[in-house]
Amino acid sequence: MTTEQTGPRPLLVLGKITDILDAFTLQRPVLSLGEIQHATGLPTSTVQRLVSNMVAEGMLDRVGDRVRIGVRMAYWAGAAARGADLLELAGPVLRELRDTTGETAALFRAEKRFRVCVAVAETRHALRREMHVGKIIPLHTGSAGRVLLAWDTALTDELLAEPLETITDYTVTDPERLRTLVAETRRTGFAITAAERDDGGSGLSAPVFDHSGAVTAALTISGPTIRLTRDLCEEHVDLLVSAAERLTRTLGGRPPG
Repeated sequence: MTTEQTGPRPLLVLGKITDILDAFTLQRPVLSLGEIQHATGLPTSTVQRLVSNMVAEGMLDRVGDRVRIGVRMAYWAGAAARGADLLELAGPVLRELRDTTGETAALFRAEKRFRVCVAVAETRHALRREMHVGKIIPLHTGSAGRVLLAWDTALTDELLAEPLETITDYTVTDPERLRTLVAETRRTGFAITAAERDDGGSGLSAPVFDHSGAVTAALTISGPTIRLTRDLCEEHVDLLVSAAERLTRTLGGRPPG
């Protein structure tokens, strides 16, 4: 007796190719064969064979004895991203972050000296930091502001050319101190802050990039510090950065060169 197939059987090789592509991240854009093997768990011989074929087809490019996602992939990603709406694509990511962490997840974009909330999935807790679409916040405060500045030197220079408003006792208003924190954010790939824009509130943010490698938004998790402690923020970093990378890829974006 045989079991009837209800659909096409998946090609196992496509799954393996997907595993190899998924091994690359914004923090690790260039990998050795050994690193790919470790990330995928595939046999070394399989990795060697598939990587060679992927290089031949332009899916991967060689960088010395290592490889990276091929430039040809950007052409396909551009076609996929054309007409894609950031806010529409962000919705599922925000809800997933909210449901996983229990805290509010939001997306911010820079508007001159401010950052604006353009999408939000609110926590279900009664105790929460107030957030809504359209909320305007000074750009020099909080983790989202730090991220939006970290990959935009011109915007940082423009912001720091004028006095910075004090909002709480922990608002960073010293230009050189803020410049140092912005540089640290760019180095680490995320930002964690507490009580900079309101007393008793914490947040962590990671960048979302567009097709040109420019930061287009900051993906943020925020909540009351009594619940979202520094230690808990640090535990959520990998989850948040991974979600921001996924949103970047969905948009056809790439990390800055």
